[in-house]
Amino acid sequence: MNSSVIVFPGSNCDRDIAVALEKMQFKNQMVWHKETTLPKSDLIVIPGGFSYGDYLRSGAIAGKSLIINEVIKAANKGCLVLGICNGFQILTETGLLKGALLRNKNLKFINKDVNIKVENNETKFSYKYKKNQILKINIAHNEGNYFTNSDHLKKLNNENLIAFKYCDKHGATKEENNPNGSLENIAGIYNSNKNILGMMPHPERMIDKMISNNDGINLFSSLIN
Repeated sequence: MNSSVIVFPGSNCDRDIAVALEKMQFKNQMVWHKETTLPKSDLIVIPGGFSYGDYLRSGAIAGKSLIINEVIKAANKGCLVLGICNGFQILTETGLLKGALLRNKNLKFINKDVNIKVENNETKFSYKYKKNQILKINIAHNEGNYFTNSDHLKKLNNENLIAFKYCDKHGATKEENNPNGSLENIAGIYNSNKNILGMMPHPERMIDKMISNNDGINLFSSLIN
């Protein structure tokens, strides 16, 4: 399976995601933001970081970059697209995912491991997980507070488009288990066709028990299979 990782000035998780993909036997290529064509790709990943230094707002400039035009075309044709952290923010800026990532509720940068619950395990990104499985995944963001309008929130729930929710170790999705203030504890969402996933937690950091845990690995094993 062929994957492409888009790299922007300020990306800082591009090598992490490349390691995760290559560990799972993806044939991966790194694609610089100034490129105007994409290599043959079954999966496109927009990694975390601080693209363009987060000037204007997170993901705003990256969402207008040259390569993003090709990402949008590929996504609209059904290519799988994964946006992690800043990548999720970029996807909302392009309109590939609806909503916005606002400042965290405490107005501080958060970097810690949190529990998230698998809300939908019937997608190409998630079928190796169990429904309601609880994962411990790292977050590191300043603008992870997901917000959308009431009509879209209703659609997310009705069409099972919520991928993950922040929770406690027992799976409870209460306000005290919400690190950034996201609506309904949302940690990740799909588009209507479920070929695009945006998520704030970093699964690529959780692929090896020696350095963290391997709770993120089944996302990549779902995709490769």
